[in-house]
Amino acid sequence: MNARWIIGVVVLTLTLGVVLLIARSGGGNQVDLLNVSYDPTRELWRDINRAFAADYEGKTGVAVHIQQSHGGSGSQARSVADGLEADVVTLALYTDTDALRHQGLLAKNWRDRLPENSLPYFSTIVFVVRRGNPKNIRDWPDLARGDVGVITPSPKTSGNGKLSFLAAWGSVRNRGGSDQDAETFVRKLYENVVVLDTGARGSTVTFARRDLGDVHLTWENEAHLEVKESRGELEVVYPPVSIKAEPFVAWVDGNVERKGTRAAAEAYLRFLYTDTGQEIIAKHYYRPIRAEMLAKFSDRFPSIKLFPVTSFARDWDDAQDRFFADGGVFDRIYQK
Repeated sequence: MNARWIIGVVVLTLTLGVVLLIARSGGGNQVDLLNVSYDPTRELWRDINRAFAADYEGKTGVAVHIQQSHGGSGSQARSVADGLEADVVTLALYTDTDALRHQGLLAKNWRDRLPENSLPYFSTIVFVVRRGNPKNIRDWPDLARGDVGVITPSPKTSGNGKLSFLAAWGSVRNRGGSDQDAETFVRKLYENVVVLDTGARGSTVTFARRDLGDVHLTWENEAHLEVKESRGELEVVYPPVSIKAEPFVAWVDGNVERKGTRAAAEAYLRFLYTDTGQEIIAKHYYRPIRAEMLAKFSDRFPSIKLFPVTSFARDWDDAQDRFFADGGVFDRIYQK
C-alpha cells in the first residue's frame, strides 16, 4: 500500500475529526441556540433574534441561528427538565426557571450572573374587553359579577394563568382584605371562567377568535397585540392595581457546557440589556428594566400600581406550594 496514500488518509481523518469537534463545541462559522420560552413571546423573540444575530456576527464573525420553543411556562420547564436541550430559558415565572436549578441544570447563583438579577424586563396582567366595554369592566371586583364571563389560562400549566390568579388574590389582600376575603373572591371569579386553556396564546384565540367570554385576563404585551389584530373589536382596560410579573432569563449550564454554546448564549441574554434590546422590548409592550429606557417609552405604559408576590406570600416558592401544588388553594376552589 502506498505510504503517501496512507498518510493522506490519516491527515484527512484527523482534519474531519477537528471539524466535527469544532462544530460540536459551537466553534466555526455558525452556532445554533435553542430558546425555550413561554407562550405569548413569539413576536418579541422574532425581533430580538434578528437584531442579536446581526450584532453578534458583526462583532465575532460567527453566524447565530436561534430556534424557538413556546408553550405554557410550567410545561416548558418540565420539557427542559425531561431533556429538551435548551441553551437559554426565558420563562414566565421564577419558580419555573428555578425548578431547573433543582434538577441540576442551572448553577446555584443563576440569578446573580446577569444585570438586575437576570430580569431584563417586567410586565403585569391587564384586561381585554369587547368594543365599547359593554359589561363596564373596570376593576377586579367586576370579574366576580354573575353576568361576566372570564377567559384565563390554567394556573396548573401557564405562567399567565398563575399570574392572573395571583393578581386577583393580591388585589384583595393589597386593599386590606383577609386571606378568607381573597379566597371568596377568587372562588367567585373562577366560577365565571368560561374556558380554562393550557396557555396564554390559547386563551387569546378563545377570546378573540372564538368570541367566548366578556373579559380576557392576560399579559400586558399580549393584550396590546390582541387589540391590534382585532381591528377595533377589542379594547385594553387597565385595572387600578395588578401584580408585578417578573420573567427571569438564564442560560442552561448543563446544556451549554456540553454543547459548547455558553459564549453565544450568554451574549444573547446580555444583548437584552443593551439600548437596542431594551427598545425592542418596549416596542412589544414589555416594560424595560432600565429606568431611563422605561421613562423614554412611558407613553406606552399607563400608570398602574404593581404589587409584588411578596406582599401576600413569603416568596415565589411559597406561592407555588400554597396556591398551585396538588391540593392547594386553586384545586380547592376550582371545581369544573
